Amino acid sequence: MRLRHADGTTVHLGYCTNVHPAEDLPGVVAQLDTYAVAVRRTLGADLLGLGLWLAAPVAAALAADPSARRRLRHELTVRGLEVVTLNGFPYAAFQAPVVKGAVYHPDWTTPQRSAYTLDLARVLADLLPDDAVRGSISTLPLAWRTPWDAGRAATARRRLDALAEGLAAVQRDTGRMIRVGFEPEPGCLVESTGQAREVFSDMDTDRLGICLDLAHLACAWERPADALAGLRAAGLPVVKVQVSAAIEAPDPAGASEALRRFVEPRFLHQTRAAGVCGAADPADPAYAADDLDAALDARLPGAWRVHYHVPLHAPPEPPLRSTVPVLREALAALYAGPVAGCDHLDVETYTWGVLPEARRPCGDAELAAGIAAELAFARDELTALGLADGGGVGAPGPRAAEGVPS
Repeated sequence: MRLRHADGTTVHLGYCTNVHPAEDLPGVVAQLDTYAVAVRRTLGADLLGLGLWLAAPVAAALAADPSARRRLRHELTVRGLEVVTLNGFPYAAFQAPVVKGAVYHPDWTTPQRSAYTLDLARVLADLLPDDAVRGSISTLPLAWRTPWDAGRAATARRRLDALAEGLAAVQRDTGRMIRVGFEPEPGCLVESTGQAREVFSDMDTDRLGICLDLAHLACAWERPADALAGLRAAGLPVVKVQVSAAIEAPDPAGASEALRRFVEPRFLHQTRAAGVCGAADPADPAYAADDLDAALDARLPGAWRVHYHVPLHAPPEPPLRSTVPVLREALAALYAGPVAGCDHLDVETYTWGVLPEARRPCGDAELAAGIAAELAFARDELTALGLADGGGVGAPGPRAAEGVPS
């Protein structure tokens, strides 16, 4: 979907497909019919944005084959779908039975991470709509926080310099600008926007910047307006926003039974107590745990926020709640002013398949309906801030010609 900010900026709103498990190109295309077309029809939209997740082998194959990229773009167009952003954080197997810390590997000290990200840039340059100003790719904030030393930091810095050069080469070859956003996440080397300012402020900010995940921002207990002001002061652009919400437990001791229903084996659910915002170390074990079960065992003090993406429109039942209020504050700080703070928005709830059983979708149709409800929620929040329907090219003729229902 496209929305128009008062300054004339087209704001692209879509959903991230890392909720789907496909690891090859036929599987990616099949997802378009199973989920994306159903979501678009439910929303009554001529055009739906996707934040595609392409596993590393798919990205490499597409990067090496211009005809395959053209075919993928055709498959998107005839279904009324567009791609301006890719999720390059998970490398592969993101919906495996157990992911946990594997999602942070390979990291930015490795050639594999560099190659994957530049493959994605080459692919995205050919998928972008003709009228898109630029594309974006989100990636991990260098690495998990341990092990880390000066040698690894120097290696990562060289890779970021090479990444900027590679993105400049893509632009020379294709005429399309692609930017990469590093995504602060609990437990990583860069967990907060404050750490982002320290680590990334001297990189090439024409092509490199920050991907702001609003659930992660909440888990760091950062105030959105202050966080965004700090990034602006440091000259760090927000190249992408992931519209997401985490779990909040105002009284964890009284909510332990409800919290235990969210303990599951696939993903890490880093937990941060309110006091962490004043701690020198965001991973201080007095206020932080790397998974929800560890937090419950440690009995962290004060209110908690848990890195567990919950559906935007359907918060957990009391005594738990979601961090949607933080989301609203962040969107207001980004879009209520005279200039749009970012033009790429991605709803990213990848945890539908591990929600407590009573809240988990039963089948593909329910999952598509839930994704559509989240997008409608995000659209309505942005509309309330003054953004208007931006129209778009739905291409109903080509869809009908290909036999894809509109």
